[in-house]
Amino acid sequence: MMKKMSIPTSKISLVLFLCQIISALDVPLDSKLLEDLSQPPTITQQSPKDYIVDPRENIVIQCEAKGKPPPSFSWTRNGTHFDIDKDAQVTMKPNSGTLVINIMNGGKAEAYEGVYQCTARNERGAAISNNIVIRPSRSPLWTKEKLEPNHVREGDSLVLHCRPPVGLPPPIIFWMDNAFQRLPQSERVSQGLNGDLYFSNVQPEDTREDYICYARFNHTQTIQQKQPISVKVLSMDSLNDTIAANLSDTDIYGAKPVTERQPVLLTPTGSTSTKVELRGNVLLLECIAAGLPTPVIRWIKEGGELPANRTFFENFKKTLKIIDVSEADSGNYKCIARNTLGSVHHVISVTVKAAPYWITAPRNLVLSPGEDGTLICRANGNPKPSISWLANGVPIAIAPEDPSRKVDGDTIIFSHVQERSSAVYQCNASNEYGYLLANAFVNVLAEPPRILTPANKLYQVIADSPALLDCAYFGSPKPEIEWFKGVKGSILRGNEYVFHDNGTLEIPVAQKNSAGTYTCVARNELGKIQNEVQLEVKDPTMIIKQPEYKVIQRYGQVSFECIIKHDSTLLPTVTWLKDNDELPDDERFLVGKDNLTIMNVTDKDDGTYTCIVNTTLDSVSASAVLTVVAAPPTPAIIYARPNPPFDLELTGQLERSIDLSWIPGDENNSPITSFVIEYEDALHEPGVWHYQTEVPGTQTTVQLKLSPYVNYSFRVIAVNKIGRSQPSEPSEQYLTKSASPDENPANVQGIGSEPDNLVITWEPLKGFQSNGPGLQYKVSWRQKDVDDEWTSVIVANVSKYIVSGTPTFVPYEVKVQALNDLGYAPEPSEVIGHSGEDLPMVAPGNVQVHVINSTLAKVHWDPVPLKSVRGHLQGYKIYYWKVQSLSRRSRRHVEKKILTFRGNKTFGMLPGLEPYSSYKLNVRVVNGKGEGPASPDKAFKTPEGVPSSPSFLKITNPTLDSLTLEWGSPTHPNGVLTSYTLKFQPINNTHELGPLIEIRIPANESSLILKNLNYSTRYKFYFNAQTSVGSGSQITEEAVTIMDEAMASRQVDIATQGWFIGLMCAVALLILILLIVCFIRRNKGGKYPVKEKEDAHADPEIQPMKEDDGTFGEYSDAEDHKPLKKGSRTPSDRTVKKEDSDDSLVDYGEGVNGQFNEDGSFIGQYSGKKEKEPAEGNESSEAPSPVNAMNSFV
Repeated sequence: MMKKMSIPTSKISLVLFLCQIISALDVPLDSKLLEDLSQPPTITQQSPKDYIVDPRENIVIQCEAKGKPPPSFSWTRNGTHFDIDKDAQVTMKPNSGTLVINIMNGGKAEAYEGVYQCTARNERGAAISNNIVIRPSRSPLWTKEKLEPNHVREGDSLVLHCRPPVGLPPPIIFWMDNAFQRLPQSERVSQGLNGDLYFSNVQPEDTREDYICYARFNHTQTIQQKQPISVKVLSMDSLNDTIAANLSDTDIYGAKPVTERQPVLLTPTGSTSTKVELRGNVLLLECIAAGLPTPVIRWIKEGGELPANRTFFENFKKTLKIIDVSEADSGNYKCIARNTLGSVHHVISVTVKAAPYWITAPRNLVLSPGEDGTLICRANGNPKPSISWLANGVPIAIAPEDPSRKVDGDTIIFSHVQERSSAVYQCNASNEYGYLLANAFVNVLAEPPRILTPANKLYQVIADSPALLDCAYFGSPKPEIEWFKGVKGSILRGNEYVFHDNGTLEIPVAQKNSAGTYTCVARNELGKIQNEVQLEVKDPTMIIKQPEYKVIQRYGQVSFECIIKHDSTLLPTVTWLKDNDELPDDERFLVGKDNLTIMNVTDKDDGTYTCIVNTTLDSVSASAVLTVVAAPPTPAIIYARPNPPFDLELTGQLERSIDLSWIPGDENNSPITSFVIEYEDALHEPGVWHYQTEVPGTQTTVQLKLSPYVNYSFRVIAVNKIGRSQPSEPSEQYLTKSASPDENPANVQGIGSEPDNLVITWEPLKGFQSNGPGLQYKVSWRQKDVDDEWTSVIVANVSKYIVSGTPTFVPYEVKVQALNDLGYAPEPSEVIGHSGEDLPMVAPGNVQVHVINSTLAKVHWDPVPLKSVRGHLQGYKIYYWKVQSLSRRSRRHVEKKILTFRGNKTFGMLPGLEPYSSYKLNVRVVNGKGEGPASPDKAFKTPEGVPSSPSFLKITNPTLDSLTLEWGSPTHPNGVLTSYTLKFQPINNTHELGPLIEIRIPANESSLILKNLNYSTRYKFYFNAQTSVGSGSQITEEAVTIMDEAMASRQVDIATQGWFIGLMCAVALLILILLIVCFIRRNKGGKYPVKEKEDAHADPEIQPMKEDDGTFGEYSDAEDHKPLKKGSRTPSDRTVKKEDSDDSLVDYGEGVNGQFNEDGSFIGQYSGKKEKEPAEGNESSEAPSPVNAMNSFV
């Protein structure tokens, strides 16, 4: 036994050597740094290994690679060099290795079938692609055949063969009729995996002449049709009619019309068969049986269970489907077909083989001259794959010698490398079912130190919290990092600081005196560099007076206080929540500076109110409960809770059950609705009562289920509409016998808390679930997809176990099994967990910005490789900020904004941008640990928009014929102003608008003198600014020119003349007399002459009365003659034009230019309601007259 456990000395030396050289130089993914570093080629994109192409379209064989310097590309076809210059149909994309074979201009796809391989090469090495097998898809026609009609007796089985043409890829088969309707399928009639249509037994309704099999070739989007098949079912009635002359009545009608038959398998045939499937594929097993009645199919696995969560039954349980099969799914699967007359079975022996799959794929290695390293290539499969190495695409056995390189099976060991050791190595793992090919480069670099953290970066933290100061660096050999505080400070050491391997300085508990300037110094044998960062320590935010618990009567008023203290440089925001949700949208809730008041309190206001104070650095909260009560009503009848039950008795004692009976107490005017039974476990939790069950109020006996190793006592509580009674007196005790556990812990999880551990947690069993003394847990784990044995440990009195030394974020299979002194619980189910996450390593690449309009941009990026996420991918964050306005050229404080996009998205929309501005952004990937590095800052500019309205418009210095206009430029020009537009028109005494005059004014002007105006005239002005995009919203103003003194005196003289006063009095008297006459005639019910004339001679020119408002269409309401407001008028026909509606969408954004894009974002700048456009021309609006007044009385 000891001999098996021993390890040879040579092996120990190798293990120690690998441990020493396993760590290689990390290259930060900084774009500026990567541009300067030489790098061997890396294949970034290639076509699939088995590439089926459409023969009607051009063939595109992808091969993309990166490297420094950029690589050149070459191809082989069927193992020999493919000279694309000699084939006019073949071209290679610029700066790429992708081939385009021109089929649409005369080429034939069949001529280019073969195996292709791409090589990307630069001065540091050569990377190769997979072998790409090119095959054109094929969709051949059905061979012509003469199909005889099928005559079959009712109840017999039938198989209609499809036999589709062999295509590439294989077609999808389905059966339809002449009307292109799918034929109905059931347990009796169904389609097999081979496309044939199986009838377990035929019925008269199966008779038809249009059973048609269709083959759909998805690659070429074509469908081929087989000749229709005719089926005629001969029923017993038709047979009797045929042979009635030869048989007696007894022979015809004495036997059963249809003979029942026991099951017989139609497919597969025989009693056994074999099936080989590859690991990771879908296993499909099929059994279709004939028989009457229709047999029912059932599946079992001999010697085991069908895998849970991966097993599915299709085609009415005739097909067993197991997804993602593994070697553990090998075995014998039995299908059983059964009906009332018997059964038949078939055993399928399944063997799961495996194409090669990675255990450890080789990873790129960056080393310094003189360092050591290893490339490891480990794969598994069934049968075990063979490993072979290539260097720069050449088998390593015939590759140029490298004294620093040593091959040991699946490992290449590098010792004391030099710059000439740089190369790309390929690992090929293959067996009879496939192969894996991986490129991994060894890049030897000699670089002086560089610090990647921006200079003078500002860090802000709250006092007594950790501070992390970054010093991202790179150099080869790896630089040493030192930190200093202040300009001439000494090197930082001691327990008050933590120095991380990535250069970060951590101050675990930052105090006020920790603030200041910190200097990071990086040095190696090739140089030295330093960088300074700033640290500010802020006072914490505190709630010095918290909200308090309140009890308030209904319809009262209540107030909660929340008084805070905070750092003077931080701006706090206070938010109130009700039951952890937003406050109701109710005007009764009044939020003050430091309190919340609720007016007219109702029952629905009952709940918990929380005050949350947030700053950019910290957050605090405090809560209080509000209880709303009402004055107690005066009851007519006293209703009360029931009295407790009594006289509890235990009978029928068994190991796992017992009977409990009781006598109810007084119900106190409210019927008992139910009884609640509780139990006490005096052995494990004395004095603690647990819910057992609940029974209706009419029941006084119940059988209770028991658990082993529990010392039970029971009590009963009665319940009515008023409430619950006091508990009854406990019953006598009953101790059950011990047993092994019945169940395992629930909620088993495996989640790492650190990058190198796995924390296994579970919910421990309760005392009564232990079923016996000595409760313990067997914790087991193993790395998923690796042929490792289970590692187990037995623990007690804990609910957590930490596995240390794990790789970062790899899946583990975990299970926890309960056991006690009497044995183990049933085998537990396995759960999948992951070891701890670490921060993502890679920033999103190829960040592109597409500016949609002046306020909206769309950002695209390439997703990071999932392996580099090193955790659960939660999404991506876009940090963006405005650099400056292009119209003012003035910088302002940079306020970064963040948008988060959940999931593995590759684009996002940036709304709310300011027009004509310069922006920058970067993208970061986010996992459960935090954010990864930022992509390089991407700069973009928003185009011009329309400006806002001018900031003011003043009209001064009025004279007889001139006015002086002064204005201010728009607050938000949103571009380069090109001009101003002034429109104005006179307004007469009846508020009618005169002709509109328009003037263009240069953008550099701020005042204008308007001359040649009419004296004593009111003018309305409309003023707006323009950019190259269009006009902005307008501002309006009104002003009056000065009245001429002579004209004013004449007007006064006329108004004071006696003849004018007499004339006005006569007109008024005449109107009064006419009104009195009309009033008298109306009261008498007669018609005055004018009315008679209208009735006798209807004038077609007179408009009829409107039905909606009762007024004559010919006359307008007095409301039509009200003065105009802000340049808008109501037409004289009292209709509202669509463009004048207050609710028009044109009033928002940039008029009709406001629109919504595909994802619902609003495109266009919101600028509030616009001033209505001035009326063109001089429309008349008639003033009220005596005639109008007369007509309104009739």
